[in-house]
Parts: sequence; structure tokens; C-alpha cells
Amino acid sequence: IAKVVTAVADGDLKQKLVVEAKGEVAALAETINSMTDTLNTFAEQVTTVAREVGTEGKLGGQAKVPNVAGTWKDLTENVNFMANSLTVQVREISDVATAVTEGDLTRSITVDAQGEVSTLKNNINQMIANLKETTQQNKEQDWLKTNLARFSSMMQGQKTLESVTKLIMSEMTPLVGAHRAVFYLNDATTGGTLGGEQVLKLMEAYAYRERKNVSNQFRFGEGLVGQCALEKQSILLTNVPSDYIQISSGLGEAAPLQIVVLPILFEGAIMGVIELASFQQFSQIHRTFLDQLMESIGVVLNMISASMRTQSLLEQSQLLTQELQSQSQELQSQQGQLRRTNVELEAQAKELEEKATLLAEQNEKVEQKNREVELARTALEEKAEQLALSSKYKSEFLANMSHELRTPLNSMLILAKLLADNNEGNLSNKQVDFASTIQSSGGDLLNLINEILDLSKVEAGKMEIEITNVSLPEVRDYIQRSFAHDAQQKGLSFDVTVLPTAPTTIPTDAGRLQQVLRNLLGNAFKFTERGGVSLTISTPDHAVLLENGDLVAAEDLVAFAVTDTGIGIPKEKRNLIFEAFQQADGTTSRRYGGTGLGLSISRGITGLLGGRIMVESEVGVGSTFTLYLPKSTEHFEAMGFDLDNIDDGFSGGNGGGSSSPRVGGGGGNGRRGGGTATATMPPMTDQFVLTRPRTMTTTVATTRPDREAIAAPTVADDRDSILPGDKVLLVIEDDVSFARILLDRAREEGFKCLAALGGEEGIRLATQFGPDAISLDLRLTDTDGWEILDRLKRNPQTRHIPVQVVSVVDREQGQLASVGAIAYLEKPVTSDALTGAFAHLRRFVDESVRRLLIVEDDDAQRGSLVELLGGAAGDGDDDIAIIAVASGEEALGSLAAETFDAIVLDLTLPGMSGLELLQQIKSDTRLMNIPVVIYTGQQLSKGEENRLKRHAASIITKDVGSADKLLDETALFLHRVIARLPEGKQRVIKERTGDKEAKKETITTPTGAATRPSRRRTKANAPETVAQVTTPVASLSHRTVLVVDDDVRNIFALTSVLEAQEMTVLFAENGRDAIKMLGLHDEIEVVLMDVMMPEMDGYETTEQIRASARADWKALPIIALTAKAMAGDREKCLEAGASDYITKPVDVDHLLNLLRQYLAKG
Repeated sequence: IAKVVTAVADGDLKQKLVVEAKGEVAALAETINSMTDTLNTFAEQVTTVAREVGTEGKLGGQAKVPNVAGTWKDLTENVNFMANSLTVQVREISDVATAVTEGDLTRSITVDAQGEVSTLKNNINQMIANLKETTQQNKEQDWLKTNLARFSSMMQGQKTLESVTKLIMSEMTPLVGAHRAVFYLNDATTGGTLGGEQVLKLMEAYAYRERKNVSNQFRFGEGLVGQCALEKQSILLTNVPSDYIQISSGLGEAAPLQIVVLPILFEGAIMGVIELASFQQFSQIHRTFLDQLMESIGVVLNMISASMRTQSLLEQSQLLTQELQSQSQELQSQQGQLRRTNVELEAQAKELEEKATLLAEQNEKVEQKNREVELARTALEEKAEQLALSSKYKSEFLANMSHELRTPLNSMLILAKLLADNNEGNLSNKQVDFASTIQSSGGDLLNLINEILDLSKVEAGKMEIEITNVSLPEVRDYIQRSFAHDAQQKGLSFDVTVLPTAPTTIPTDAGRLQQVLRNLLGNAFKFTERGGVSLTISTPDHAVLLENGDLVAAEDLVAFAVTDTGIGIPKEKRNLIFEAFQQADGTTSRRYGGTGLGLSISRGITGLLGGRIMVESEVGVGSTFTLYLPKSTEHFEAMGFDLDNIDDGFSGGNGGGSSSPRVGGGGGNGRRGGGTATATMPPMTDQFVLTRPRTMTTTVATTRPDREAIAAPTVADDRDSILPGDKVLLVIEDDVSFARILLDRAREEGFKCLAALGGEEGIRLATQFGPDAISLDLRLTDTDGWEILDRLKRNPQTRHIPVQVVSVVDREQGQLASVGAIAYLEKPVTSDALTGAFAHLRRFVDESVRRLLIVEDDDAQRGSLVELLGGAAGDGDDDIAIIAVASGEEALGSLAAETFDAIVLDLTLPGMSGLELLQQIKSDTRLMNIPVVIYTGQQLSKGEENRLKRHAASIITKDVGSADKLLDETALFLHRVIARLPEGKQRVIKERTGDKEAKKETITTPTGAATRPSRRRTKANAPETVAQVTTPVASLSHRTVLVVDDDVRNIFALTSVLEAQEMTVLFAENGRDAIKMLGLHDEIEVVLMDVMMPEMDGYETTEQIRASARADWKALPIIALTAKAMAGDREKCLEAGASDYITKPVDVDHLLNLLRQYLAKG
């Protein structure tokens, strides 16, 4: 037993206890052997498991010891558990490793482990995660590079922008999971202008549907597309609202989840913008792909654009190459000819050498001749300059002589007419004949004056034209009326025909067309004794070379052919008749009279109208003068005419060159001007309307001397016999003879008369006596008539008095109506015209209630206007009757049924528009003279405003102060007495008219010129160009003014006046010092700038002040103060940047008024 036990203890489990024993010893022996067997089995099993796991690498083995218990059983189970755990872990690691080697990176080791096995597990899992991430990145990079390469390959073959953008949209959009896309190209990329504003235009789209509120083009910075282009950065829009955009299919539509906007750049320049919309989020790889693709697209777009430009240049080069090849062939042919001629030239060379000496001598003679020619050319240029200067002086002389001749001629014609009428019957028939001869000769002299003046205008290039759409049927009717009597008187046939080939209207000057046709027809009747005269209007059957050198096709012309059966013109005289003062028969024994100016003037006018006059004639058979005029407006556009709002219609009144007197105006329609008047004011579409301002800044002389203080007039008047209730007429006329005539005719109409031979005297008489009407000459010796009219209409005491204007200056009636004149008479005035004019005045004076028509479609506005404009001072004696209608049709009905003195018209009306109504009113001879005030809330374009100004007396836009202006304007046109208005309305009008009492003074300076009223015209670069009479006035006390003048006497005089107003006066003697003073004294609020100064004149000084970077200098009021008063000086001052203009000698009241108004604006 001891031996076996010792062996077991030493690890020998093979020995057995063999002993013969019985009893307990035998049981012990058996137990020991059983223990030895169990230990041996356990050892073998554990050794086997350890060998399999440790040496052979087999997993899953288990130790199997039968009948084990207790500690041995626990030990066996622990060994088996260890082997099983190791098996599970290793197999899990093996499976995961096998999956990884096969490319499955989704697996990971999930078995529980501890210690180093756990570390191994974590390391392997991390390795798998790293492998997975690396593989994903490699896949994405592979996808990215593959698709970038694929797109680069696809785009390489594209030749046009249309094909490449279509390819990009169809391939890129689904690739990045987008469902809607648009492609915008920079306009410069597609060949647009590079220098202007860049615009992105829609080029291609994917699943796109146009919507009304989405534009197909964007400027930089406009919308997300424009902002993307401006910033050159992509923009991602997430959480897109459901109503922002819809991606639609045949089954339905839904809003996208994300929108991305991508710029396409090439070398920093924007080539285009792409916008994509998707139901899902754009992944990072897609965003990266899009960003890189945009660079490639930019390169491709640039290459295609360059290629297209290159292709264009190539085509041009090929054309040039073909031309060069053709020229080369020609050169080769010529070279052959040159070789043949070279031999001849060599032979000739010797001959030429012999002639060279002779040529040298001749060249010297030629050079001598050239020097003589150059001297002659210089002399001719000097003569041309002298001729131009002579022409200028001649034109100025003729313009002045026109006035000087018309004034005495006016009295002569009227007195001759009175003598010829022999109303008192105290003249013999022979004396009456003498008077009629004087009157007829005077009329001929007047026509001659008009022709000479027209000729001077043509020769000096000063004749103006106004283009309207002229109706040819109306031309026919006008000519028929004008010459039917002449034809009947001479027993000639007379036909005026408009052929179907002629257009209905042509763009031209209606008055000048009348003048040319009258000249041609007048000559035709003069030189035709039997047969007839005809005018045919048609489209010519051949092209015509016009005066300007243009050859115009027949279908672009209108021909006016005047044909007669008269004496005819010899061929050698046909060009002579178009020269001034020339006739076909210029001998002393000539049979036909005339000045020979008509055709010369007609040719000059025709040239202005873009046409030509041609003549065909045969002596003894007759002549045909054909006037060709263009149908298009190209000629007038080239001359700078604004034809955007060309008027329609034909003026059937007196045209250019007419000397007929006219009476009419803003006092009403037929009832106050009809009956005895021989002519009426023509429509305002008549040409040559002078641009004269509606408001002139002058000051009313409010000194009111006693009756004894007023000098006795040279013309005896009725001032000492005026009684209450008498109707008093004030005549302001510097022509004594004509003044006496006016007084006599006015007395025949029941007026008591006052006479003033000067403007200032007229103002004093009007203020003292308050006459019922005034007759005013515009050309006065002491004061400009326009200034007198302005002062009368700005003085609340006299502005209601109706003023009839008489002057030799024609074509101002439209402007006169706009400043409140009731009628206009042009000198020389006929006796009948005077009778009609004074009858018109008397009827107007006798009617105390003025009638106003309001045309306004808005009920509330209409009621407000009636309330604003109606009502007197509350004594029940209303001075106005108002009819208010809501439409143009109602207005025409009212005008047909009643008479009105003024109209207030809104432009926005139901049915007939306000503009259409205005045109109908002005085309009706019974209504054309009613002043119309446009009162509208419509924003007018410049063209619309210019068009309305031709017809309307005033245009008022509805705003904060428009009601006050409307009250003022209507009171002016209705000649309402301000004192009879309610106090509030009186105050409004007085504030608007600048009713300030002031004494008129004059500063006389050594360099002064005659004072003239301000004639304002707006200039773009003047901060405040016109001081309107409606501007609020400001106190001059403690305000600072800078006087810039090089004459110390002028500075002293101005300083004395300004310091008397408690102003602070600084001065500078030239422009440079003035700029320094402005820099040193910020308190300067206004500048009086002389123009003529040494070192730096007023023009340059003003321009430098306006060009300064200082904002306060740009708005600083600068009033030009100069002795220059020639035409164009004012415009030059305003163009330099002056705010206003005043001449020397300075009208102190005018100057102070300007200063108050400009300082009030500041």
C-alpha cells in the first residue's frame, strides 16, 4: 500500500495494489486502486483536452471522468468549462475573421470575454470598424472619381452650350438623387454684353414647369440664384416649406426636402448657377461631387465659349483666306502683266529721265501755284466767316426791324381802315379810294415784312418746326376753302384731289405745310389767266433725291403736285426762281409783281421738313410744282425731335407766316368771344409755341400814390369822369396813336378808359382805380409786358381783372392763357378784330357769375372739389356756378348744352379717357379757348406731361398741397375777386401768390444791363433751378451770404442792401478766393456769383463748387449775378450749376425775394 501510494504521489498512476487481504485491508486496497484508476482517467482526459487545445489546436474537446464526485467532479467541470469557453471565443473570432477575409465588414465579435481575450476581441472589432470605414471611403472616392471622370469624358465631345447643359441636367440630376433642377447661364457666357449688368438666364432644366411668379432670369444679388452668383458660394436650403415648390409626376406632387444652389466658376468668374431640389437630404459625398463637378463644368463652359468664339473667328478667317486666295491669283496674273510692262517701263525709264528735269521745273511752278491757292483759300475762309457774321447781324437786324416796322404799320392800317369806312361820311369817294389804297398797300407791306422775316429765319437756321400727324383730307378741305374764292374771281377751274394711294396722315409741321402750299398755289393763280389750277396729293411713281442727299423710295413719300395752265417757265430760269428776290421775268417791263421770296422760303421750309420741291414747266403750256415729303419720322428723329407723344390732327387755322389777327383766349367759349370777332385763337397744336415760363418771380409794387401824384397822360382819358357803376378799361400801350385808337373803340363799347404809356404807370393805375378790364401791349419801352402781366396776376387786388394782350409777337397765346390772359390780338390789328375783341371784353365784364365744369369720376372727390372751389364769402352772392359730372360723355353733353369759363379735368375716367376728352375739346373751335386744368392722381411720364402741356392751361398732380394750387389756378382762370372769397381761401391764394409789400429799388452798377424778368428753364445739374412763387419765404435776418464780384463798387452796393436786411455779408473778388471763403466759413447759406471775373470766372467757380465732395456744397444755392443779358447766357449759367439767374442792374425786390425763397428751402 505504501509503495503504491508513494508512486501515486510521485505521479505514477499505472501501478496497482495487488495484495491478498481480507476485510478492511482488502476494502482499503480496492479503494486505493479505484482512486488510482479515477486519477489516471482524470489525468488522461485533462491531458487529452490540453493537448488538443494547446498542441493540436482542436477545440470542443471535453474531459470525461465517470463516477467522479466532489472535488474531482468540480475540477473536471472547471476544465470542461475552460475548454468550452475557449472554444466558443476562438470559434467566434474565427467566424468573424473568416467573414472579414471574405469582405463582410458587417460582422463583429459579440462573445463575452475577459482579460486579454477581451482586449483581443476589442482590437479585432476596432480593426473591422476601421476596415469598414476605409472601405466605405474608398468606395465613395472611387464613385466620386469614376463619375467625375465619366462626366469629363461625356462633356469633352460637346460643341454647344445647349447640348452640354442638356447633358449635364439629364445625367447629373438623377445621379445625386435630385428630382428637379434648373441651369442658369451668365449672359456674358452666351455672348451677351460684357460691359453692362450681368444677368443669369435659364438655359436648361430637369422636370421643370414654369410658374407665373418665377422669373427665367436673375440679376446678380437677385433671389437665391443671384445671391449665389454674387457670393460665389453654394447655398443649401433645408426644411423647405410645403408651398415653396412642388415636384410633380403623373401620380402626384410633393414638396422637396432640400434645395441646393451651386455656382459654376472659372478662374473666379461666374459662368452659371445650378439649382437642385430633392425629396431626400444631399449626402456629403454628393455635395463634394457637385462642388468638384461645378469646377469641371466651369472649365467646359469656358472651353465651349472660347471654341464658339474661335469658330466664329475661324469662319471669318476662312472668308478672309478665300478673299486672299482670290487676290493672290489676281496678283499672280498682275505679276505676269508687270513683268511684261517692266520691259516697257525700262524703255520708258530713259525717256522719263529726260523728262525728269522738265518735271522738276514744272513742280516748282506747281508749288508756287499751290501757295497761291492756299493764300486764296485762307482769304475765302475769312470771307466765309465775314459772311456768316454778316448773316447773323442781318438776321438780328431783320428781327428788330420786324418789330419797329410793325408798330407804326399797326396804327397806319387801323386809321386807314377807319378812313376807308368813312363812317361819318365826310370824305369824298376819291379820298375813300386813297384810304383804301393806303390800307391795301399797308397789307402788302406787312406781307413783305413777314416774308423777309421768314427768309431771314431760313437763312440763319433759326426757323423752328413742330411735328404733328397731319390729316391729308383736312389739308384738302383747308386748301379748297382758302383758294375757292380766288379761282371764282379769276374764272379758273380749281380741283384738290387726294388719290387712294396717298396715306391718311403724315408726320410734318401743319402750319409750314400750309405755308408752302399757299405759296405754290398763290403763284399758280397769279401766273394763270385761263384754264385752271389743281392740287393732287398722291404717292409718287418714282424714287426722289431729297434736299439732304437721301434717295427715298416712292412708297416712302407723299407728293403734293400743284399744276397750272399759266405762262410757264423757261428752262434756263427754273433754278433761278428758287433764289431770293428772283423771278423768271426780272426786267423793268415785267407784267407780274411780287418780291420773289415765296419759292425761296418754300424751298428752305421744305428742306427743314425733309423733303424737296421739283418743277416741270413748258412756256405757254403751264407748270407743275411738286412738293415731296417723307412718310416716316426718321428725318425728324435725326434732328433730335421727341416724337414719343406726337399729336394727331391738322391745324386748320393760320399757319406759319400768317399775319392774320387773332382774338380769343381763356375767358370762355362761344358766348363771350363769338359773333363779331373775325378770327379766333387757333388750337394750341399750332407750331412754334414759345417756351415761356408760367411763373415769373417779380414783386408787385405796392406803393399807392394819390391821384394827384400820377402824372397826367399824354393820351386824354376818362379818369376824371369815372362814376360808380361805370365799366372801366385800362389801356397799357406805348404807341400813342394806337392807344388813342384803342380808347376810341373801347368807348364805342361803353367803356370809360384809362391810358398808360408805360408798364409802371399801368401798374399804378390798375392798383388805384381797379378797372374792370385791361388791354396790355407785351412790347413796352420801359418794362417787359410779360413782367407787367405777371405782377398783375400775382397781386390779389388786380389778379381777377381780365387782361387782353396786344402785341406784334405772335404764337405766344398758349402761354398767355396759362398765366390768365383772357384774349390775344396780334398786330397789325384789323378794325373788325378790335370790334370783336372789345365786344368780347364787355360781355365778359358784364357777367358776374363764372361757370366751372368739373369732370371727376370719384363721388367723394367730386363733392370735395365742389366744396373747395364753390361758394362766396357767405353773403349769398355766389360768384361761381359749378356743374360736376362723372364721365367724359357727360362732360361733352354739358359743353354742348351750356357755356363754361374753365374746366377741371381728371384723366382717369370710365369710358372716354380724360386725354381723349381734352383732345375733343381742343379740336372744337367753339370750345378750344376754354382753359382746362388737369387735376389727376395719375403718375405722368415725361412724354405724357409734354403732350398735355400743349393743350392744358395747368397740370396739377394730387398730393398734399394740390388742393391749394387748384384753388389758386381756378381763381386765376375764372378771374375771381379774392376779396369775395371766404377768409381761409383768401389766405391760401395770398400765400401762394407771395403777397408781400415791398418798395421796388434798383442797384445801378457800372457794368449793369437792362433789367429783364427771369426766364427760368430747368437744368439737370442745378440743385434748385427755379424759385417758384409758391415757395415759402424766410427771414433774411442773421443769415450769411457770400458776394463774389471783382468790382468793389458792386460789392459795396450789394452789401449796403443786404446789410439793411440784417444779413451777414462776406465777399470775395474772384472765384479762387470764393472757394477759399466757402472752406473757411461753413455758416455761408447762399452765394451771389458774378460771371465775369479775373483768374477764375463765375462759370468755372460754380462748376468746381458743384463738383466738390462736400454734400452741403452740392445743395448750396448759387444765384448768378451778371451784366450779360444775351440769349443763351441764362442757360449757360444753369448748365454750370447755378440755382438761378438775375441781371444787372439788379431789381432789389426781385433779388431779396429770391434770397428769401432759397433760404426757406434750406
